[in-house]
Amino acid sequence: MFGRLLGSRRNRVQRSNPLAGVRTPPHAGVLSCRVVDPVNEPVVGAELAVSDAMGRRVVTGGTDPYGLFLAMVPAGEYRLAVAAEGYAPYRATALVGENSLASLGDVTLQVAQPPEPPAPGDWDIDAAHSSIGFTARHIGLARIHGRFNAFAGVVRIAERMEQSAMHVVIDASSIDTGIRMRDDHLRSADFLDVQRFPTLEFYSDRFVHKGGSRWAVTGALSLHGVTRTVTLDSEYLGLGNGVEGETRAACRATTELHRDDFTISWQSMLARGIAAVGPSIRVDLDVQIVPKS
Repeated sequence: MFGRLLGSRRNRVQRSNPLAGVRTPPHAGVLSCRVVDPVNEPVVGAELAVSDAMGRRVVTGGTDPYGLFLAMVPAGEYRLAVAAEGYAPYRATALVGENSLASLGDVTLQVAQPPEPPAPGDWDIDAAHSSIGFTARHIGLARIHGRFNAFAGVVRIAERMEQSAMHVVIDASSIDTGIRMRDDHLRSADFLDVQRFPTLEFYSDRFVHKGGSRWAVTGALSLHGVTRTVTLDSEYLGLGNGVEGETRAACRATTELHRDDFTISWQSMLARGIAAVGPSIRVDLDVQIVPKS
């Protein structure tokens, strides 16, 4: 009888202690919260950063499928920053005690207002403040980073953003990975074959809104004499003003290209003993546009 009473009491104590069964290091506690949207649905994959009172980053992480975030940190005062695509940033402070749970409860993120779009009309890509970079693997090993130094383009913004269009021309010979011998090889017939195909060109034919500031820009990419459909996963960053007061708009975009799609055969070059770049290439674009003068 006494055993059952003691066991029942022990169970009640464990249920009342939020850290029951969790071993915390000396002078440490647990910080937690649940991130939800305005209709109380969990926000999955929200990014959280916890900084101490001096502004030093202590821990970062993301929410789980239930919108939960939990971290063990030394006892003290902390600042919590929460960010998620399509939502306004959220900031809070928390005091974490030793061997205790500091819970912020439900953190409700408010839907962010989309940035103002560019005005309808023709806009030039400002190459001096833009970049077209790429990342590949050297036969599956170290990453190779590079860029194209010479390119030009125009974006035609329509009254309805979905009807906008873009045309970009890249000088293939301007490829730059920081090593002259490698760049000369990339310009050769083994890769880009710039003598026969001096440019890469992209013509967009569809802008699709993916929510918030995200867009999918689909079009035709001509490379190495072959044209394929490519989709740019894009993020519109909004409007700003340059040093001379000019209006600027900016975006980021990324895509992945497969070399075999453009008849640049990775396998055949390996068979010939050429130390080649891997079969897929990630392309990253940072673009600023200005009204066409």
